[in-house]
Amino acid sequence: MENNRAMSISETTARLWLKNRGVELKDIAELVMFLQKKYHPDLQLEECLENVDRVISKREVQNAILTGIQLDMLAEKGLLDEPLQSIIAVDESLYGVDEILAFSIVNVYGSIGFTNYGYIDKLKPGILQRLNDHTSGECHTFLDDIVGAIAAAASSRLAHRADNN
Repeated sequence: MENNRAMSISETTARLWLKNRGVELKDIAELVMFLQKKYHPDLQLEECLENVDRVISKREVQNAILTGIQLDMLAEKGLLDEPLQSIIAVDESLYGVDEILAFSIVNVYGSIGFTNYGYIDKLKPGILQRLNDHTSGECHTFLDDIVGAIAAAASSRLAHRADNN
């Protein structure tokens, strides 16, 4: 989604890296639709996409995207020192730092985002299922949580705006 504001290098890079890792904003918007359709029956994908776009425009979100994707890419190339290399490469279940990074995104839009994030992280619908597939040879330890968090934050943003109408 394009608008008329200038994007920083950080935002431009975050958006490019998402795309390069196989994540389209539409994929995230579909997760927002999944989370909100029950509460907003007339919700359109375009409105979900607008909220995803606004979430990604936040510097805190860009920082999380850049950090997480960079760590995934380094792990994919085997460039991290042990034991971190193995932990991230296999997405060890007790690691938890990937979720902590995701919380920095969710936190931008309030506590409802935590509930949405937990729900979507457990179910792994849509693109999250593909990102969580460990048989592809790609490392998405951070990216799956980041994408879920962006969707949860956009969903929270949408819900807050709907309550104010």
